[in-house]
Amino acid sequence: MVDIDRLVRPHLLDVKTYRSVDPPEVLAQRAGIPTDRIVKLNGNENPFGPSPRAAEAVARVPLHVYPDPLQRSIRESLGVYTGMDPKHLIAGAGADELIDLVFRLFISPGDRIVDCDPTFAMYSFLARVSDAEIAMVPRDELFDVDINAIQDSLDNRTKLIFITSPNNPTGNLTGESQVLELLKTGLIVVVDEAYFEFCGQTVAGLVRDHENLVVLRTMSKWAGLAGLRFGYGIMSARVVKHLMDIKSPYNINVAAEAAARASLEDAPALLENVSKIVAGRDRLFDALEGMPGVTPWPSYGNFILCQMAPGTATQVYEGLASLGVFVRMFDSARLVDCFRVAVGTPDESDAFLTALRGLV
Repeated sequence: MVDIDRLVRPHLLDVKTYRSVDPPEVLAQRAGIPTDRIVKLNGNENPFGPSPRAAEAVARVPLHVYPDPLQRSIRESLGVYTGMDPKHLIAGAGADELIDLVFRLFISPGDRIVDCDPTFAMYSFLARVSDAEIAMVPRDELFDVDINAIQDSLDNRTKLIFITSPNNPTGNLTGESQVLELLKTGLIVVVDEAYFEFCGQTVAGLVRDHENLVVLRTMSKWAGLAGLRFGYGIMSARVVKHLMDIKSPYNINVAAEAAARASLEDAPALLENVSKIVAGRDRLFDALEGMPGVTPWPSYGNFILCQMAPGTATQVYEGLASLGVFVRMFDSARLVDCFRVAVGTPDESDAFLTALRGLV
């Protein structure tokens, strides 16, 4: 017998993995109810689904032809939507692939990144996979980034600083002035704007004058394309070139590209759904704010972080799951008494609130 573990890179033998969410059929089986009766609010997915034009475009796409490795057409479409020159744009199989590519481009074993806990766990996960050291700088009591603490954490091995705005899972924003302070470090600053459409605040315009800024976005949330995996980055033309050089040649499959292009053409209708989600978020927040034992955190995303009475969050989470209502919990010590709930349809949000009222 060959000892495969002997050949594996040592730091990957027992790597801490990313905690992902299970698919609907698994959740339904766990709850013992039909799939069409579960209320899935644990993935920040768009409850209204994709544009009908996206589905039509996928049905027409020639599946036997390789996609364009240089992404010419979709970068043009993204340029129209973002107002950026296509030379500043690159597409990925979800923003996750672009995060991975940033690590491949800039990080060698032993390099350091700055992560700001609590936040999206993918940055630290990919740092572990890359054998990088993580400087975990806690956010302050309001979950805002601590610029001074970040600056104090830097050393000559630090290369990347990750900022999510709106932050997942806390929902708060990082302002342009704060990002500008971080850009002065000369390090690569990655600003993840996955929830941009729900807040309208962006630092993308800064890439024209700051080669060390990388802005990431996704079409999983606002455009409802989570299952097709399509994200994009806005950054200097030089960084785009380097990422294009190292990415898999055909990284965007033809179905995802066709759906993304159709969605961008149908952006006005999709943004109407975004407005419905924002209104649903405000309605959900007001309902949670009046519920004893629950403290909702203000959010600029399509989700709300709920802080529960000490020691009750896990019990409530499990109680909701037993009723077929699924929310998201996290490994961060800062969030031990919290869970995150996505904004669903009005009926889904009502089902969540009814179940929650019976448990608190």
